[in-house]
Amino acid sequence: MELNGVAAIVSGGASGLGEATARDLAAHGATVVVADLNEERGKAVADEIGGLFARCDVSDEDQVTAAVEAAVATGKPLRAVVNSAGIGWAARTVGKDGSPHDLAAYRKVIDVNLVGTFNLMRIAAAAIAKTEPADEDGQRGVVINTASVAALEGQTGQIAYSASKGGIVGMTVPAARDLAVIGVRVNTVAPGIIDTPIYGFGSGDVDAFKARLVAPVVFPKRMGRPAEFAHLVRSLIENDYVNAEVVRFDGGIRFQPK
Repeated sequence: MELNGVAAIVSGGASGLGEATARDLAAHGATVVVADLNEERGKAVADEIGGLFARCDVSDEDQVTAAVEAAVATGKPLRAVVNSAGIGWAARTVGKDGSPHDLAAYRKVIDVNLVGTFNLMRIAAAAIAKTEPADEDGQRGVVINTASVAALEGQTGQIAYSASKGGIVGMTVPAARDLAVIGVRVNTVAPGIIDTPIYGFGSGDVDAFKARLVAPVVFPKRMGRPAEFAHLVRSLIENDYVNAEVVRFDGGIRFQPK
């Protein structure tokens, strides 16, 4: 899929993996809609890359519809959708104090990470279906979803996060089969430990904390970089024969229980 001259949507595009992806796609000619709840940062990123900002809670049907309509309104064919919005939550199924996991918190993580991913995918794919094919194969667009290696090796306290990301992995193949009839490919990236601003928050020795995280990484012995994630996403968009795949992006890490 050629990115130059097309429209793209990146959820969670105001920071971290989403921001890196939005910048990469824009650098290769796409007009990017940065869909995010962070209005100040999202507008700044969109202005810097010559794109558009859409305030968007991915679990909200109306807001997602508005973001997709903004992409369509650019006058360029919507061809690429990257789902990278997400939240985390750390709690055991039964806490050390004997209390059960908060159900509302579990539902919130599922609603944003899993339902939100499906919500943007379904609405954007319906819009992509209205475009003319981009090539002789009848291809119209590409969806890249973001899971996590926690979907496969969730650690202690990751029950909600792992369930949400596992759902994204699980819907990769059926989504690709469903959307094949309209010429849309679907792939999923499962990142490991990536150096985003989330690891710089809070108190304590951040460098020491990161060093502990990196210890199980096989090679290279460091955290992944957002720009490397963005490069992988773009590669999956541009390579027309990659479809229905879940690609680990983790330096060989295999999570241990803690």
